[in-house]
Amino acid sequence: MRTSEGVEWGLHCCLTLVWLGETDPVPSARLAAMFELSPTYLNKVLQRLTRAGLLTSTPGPRGGVRLARDPERITMMDVVTAVEGADPLFACAEIRRQGASADGAHPREFARPCGIAAAMRRAELAWRRELAARTIADLARDAAVTTVTRVRNNYARLASTA
Repeated sequence: MRTSEGVEWGLHCCLTLVWLGETDPVPSARLAAMFELSPTYLNKVLQRLTRAGLLTSTPGPRGGVRLARDPERITMMDVVTAVEGADPLFACAEIRRQGASADGAHPREFARPCGIAAAMRRAELAWRRELAARTIADLARDAAVTTVTRVRNNYARLASTA
């Protein structure tokens, strides 16, 4: 299973917003500079998070983004869904019903999902449950103090050069 880089970017940006604790919006260009990301592509991720109600966006020269709700109320799964969409990871094409492998099969054989589709669905549900159980606040609490200090210092350095 693979998710896009946008998921990682979205999670790190949400986490950075928690650590910064800014009351003013954080410019998306500064977030892009923090991680040496393309501002254009990061903006697309931030827009998805905003549309999903995870971030608020303020336009203009003093604009930027901030969390739309408490970090305890934003799960990792919320970010994944906002960036990737809610579609299932595995889409069964029912190839067992096609070609010579289906010749002579009774329709009852196809009444239930095959074992492959069922196993993939169980695995995906476990993955989704795990991500839904972890919040941005959990990630922030679990981070090393040195990481938080480094992020805040680097942000301040970037803000002073802007």
